[in-house]
Amino acid sequence: MGFFDFLKRNKKEELQQELNTGMQKTKEGLFGKLRRAFTGRRTIDDDFLDELEEIFISSDIGAETTLRIIERIQARAARDKYVDMDELNDLLCDEISALLAENHGSTPADFKAPEGGGPYVIMVVGVNGVGKTTTIGKLAHLYKSAGLKVMLGAADTFRAAAIEQLDEWGRRADVPVIKQKLGSDAAAVAYDTLSSAVANKADVAIIDTAGRLHNKKGLMDELSKIKRTMDRVVPGAPHEVLLVLDGSTGQNAFEQARQFSEATQVTDLAVTKLDGTARGGVVIGISDQFNIPVKYIGIGEGINDLQIFDKRAFVESLFKK
Repeated sequence: MGFFDFLKRNKKEELQQELNTGMQKTKEGLFGKLRRAFTGRRTIDDDFLDELEEIFISSDIGAETTLRIIERIQARAARDKYVDMDELNDLLCDEISALLAENHGSTPADFKAPEGGGPYVIMVVGVNGVGKTTTIGKLAHLYKSAGLKVMLGAADTFRAAAIEQLDEWGRRADVPVIKQKLGSDAAAVAYDTLSSAVANKADVAIIDTAGRLHNKKGLMDELSKIKRTMDRVVPGAPHEVLLVLDGSTGQNAFEQARQFSEATQVTDLAVTKLDGTARGGVVIGISDQFNIPVKYIGIGEGINDLQIFDKRAFVESLFKK
């Protein structure tokens, strides 16, 4: 093994350990329920599958995804009659990882910088309180750490706290923030941000937006206006529309994903606050149910606690000892 392979392996192990720690509450809930359900069994029979279905649904994996998993486990059990707890966990890891991989393919192992000329533009959407601005700050830090020049735009002009919070994250990530006064036109902020990004040869521009689902038409109109404005400055922008969801809200995150998908063309998902909840199974359901890939997961409050979503690593964090 070469030196760089050694470093890469060590980094992967470090990320897996951070993920295991961040997902501990969900793991304890799932693992404990599975162990109790499987105690005294040597086969995966119909009674156990009924219990497994109840465990997964109660863990916010969702009914549709749960049924798809159960069907796969049932087919596998028909071939592999006798299992112990370790074999059961391996089986669950294999089948759930395979299910998720069927939807969106494999996950990139590393954070990759965008390629091409001009700023790569990311518009970030999501309701207030889901960790949207925090995710932007952590994402800016990821890009900055990759050696790229990053600029942020405070286009959530309806809340003074949103502008102040983004300003603080800009300082923490050491990237500039373009902002205007409270109540300013959000599209104008996006215009200024991209104009500045072009003039200063920034590699990445990340635009915060207001999240108000109580008026879906108003939200749709505003996001459409911001997108049209950005396209005039950087043709094809935004290149990515990232929807941030709060994993601790369980099934409510599904509903937000549906509504924002209807309001704008979401390209990627980030699921946050997974370290403080036992509802982390929602990531499996969201990744399976929506034709939108989960790209990032938030597993802590620190600036480094945003990870690329690796399906296999995530599933192993829940079912491996």
